[in-house]
Amino acid sequence: MQMDLNWYPSLRAADFPADAYEQLRQRLPASTPFNHLGWLHAAEAALPTEQQLQVLVGHHQGRLCLCLPLIRGRERYGPLTVQVVRHLGYPMSDRIALLADLPTGAAKQVLREIRRHLPHAVLQLNEVVDALAPRPVLGAWARRSSTHEQRLSCRVPVHSIVEQDRQEISGDPRYKLRRARKRIAACGAQVRRVIPDAKSITTLLDAVADVEEQSWKGNDEVGIFCGPSRRQWMYQAFTALAAQGLVRMVLLELNGRCLSYRLGVFERGRIYDYNLAFVPAYADLGSGRVLLEEWIHWGLDDGWDWVDASRVSLENSSHQLHERMSDLCEQHRLSYYSWRPSGIALGLGLRLWQRFKPQLQRLRQTPTATIATPLAKQENGDALTGHSQR
Repeated sequence: MQMDLNWYPSLRAADFPADAYEQLRQRLPASTPFNHLGWLHAAEAALPTEQQLQVLVGHHQGRLCLCLPLIRGRERYGPLTVQVVRHLGYPMSDRIALLADLPTGAAKQVLREIRRHLPHAVLQLNEVVDALAPRPVLGAWARRSSTHEQRLSCRVPVHSIVEQDRQEISGDPRYKLRRARKRIAACGAQVRRVIPDAKSITTLLDAVADVEEQSWKGNDEVGIFCGPSRRQWMYQAFTALAAQGLVRMVLLELNGRCLSYRLGVFERGRIYDYNLAFVPAYADLGSGRVLLEEWIHWGLDDGWDWVDASRVSLENSSHQLHERMSDLCEQHRLSYYSWRPSGIALGLGLRLWQRFKPQLQRLRQTPTATIATPLAKQENGDALTGHSQR
């Protein structure tokens, strides 16, 4: 079934259907606060000059049923530099849903239009929730790609807030929480809940950005406020969301100074635990668990349903919500390789890598025979043990 498809050069275009966009966002259960126009406006403003934004909008029988803000840029894949198309918001946004409520058979028309208007080697969607993904759309795209890859990017712990959460958690986390509360009380620090608005958010962001800068995230330049572009994006995005009442913060403060924080975005009964940091000099307070507990207690008081870690590392995640989780949310990276020569070449390289990677891993795990003198064996007696453990 044919749709009316149009392209806009910006989400801020004078004739962009902003009201219809919000209606589409609200009626799709997979959408998140990171699909909010205010967040995406900030993402657009932070785009580097070498990236191109084009917004594909689709109507069916007069109703908006598709909006895809897409960015295209050149990226390096091994020896090749190719055109890659992604959803606006990468890499700072977690769990951006594909806003597509398409009539039957329209998915192939949408993909054909994307390839016509934005020629590319790879169309890649990040942090797609498998359980909520529009399967008819993504399945149709996979069938029309030279190669398709779905890779697990993370397993996000989530916690269902229930009445039993008013009781102390059992096991080792209980004692860690007790010790942290005692240390916090001993130094005189206090926990504060904040719902910022558009006027107060800048001062609060200044405080938490200063904490992040002092933390390991600032030292390693991986924080959300690191660099002028990221800082601009986060300030503009959180200001827009705060104006809509969607931002929540829990702060640990001592004499008005922020020592630690958790910064979240709230919508539809779910708090997304987006960012946290602490001042290294106060690391022994153990504030992270206390502030996570504060999310849960806040949820009990205000009737929230979920605490959501938003995003974690796929391997060796240290997020403290793992201690409290009642479910996992799997997020995937979806890659659709085009039929252009560059897309076919990349897809072929991916399939070859997937075929030979297990063999290479087995070769790397095979112990290497070595000839060593008795002295060398004595000096390196633990080497073989360490190798087998790794």
